[in-house]
Amino acid sequence: MDADQPVITEPSLTLVRRIRAPVARVYAAWTDPQLLGLWWGPHHTRVESATLDVRVGGGFRTVLREDNGDRHEVSGVYGVVEPERRLVFSWAWVSTPERVSRVTVTFRPLTDGTEVTVQHDRLADEQSKTGHTRGWTESMERLVRLFIGDAA
Repeated sequence: MDADQPVITEPSLTLVRRIRAPVARVYAAWTDPQLLGLWWGPHHTRVESATLDVRVGGGFRTVLREDNGDRHEVSGVYGVVEPERRLVFSWAWVSTPERVSRVTVTFRPLTDGTEVTVQHDRLADEQSKTGHTRGWTESMERLVRLFIGDAA
């Protein structure tokens, strides 16, 4: 690589959360549409519909509805599916289909639960990173809460 060439890096984000539940149950929260509907999306939203075909080459589509009525739809294709270990999928909002990014979710067993790491990369710009950081942070808060008080 030429030393005079600037290195262009696309924005990305990484979040890590520990959840007091076995890996199988946390993985299911990502791969079962009914469970996904209990936590997916930022605060003040609910899942209106979720379709998941969790296999390499399979797709997902999730429609979120905000409390104010605004509707948001995101979809993608699974590139890696390693049950209870890792999911990698493309990510594109219907409103900006040309902005395809990538999400990698890893699941690591702990003695008292599961460590989940979400990495979202290939984001279009810093504004997109800021919005997705908020959305994933709030979604992960909801995911953690899903298992609080649960007899894991």
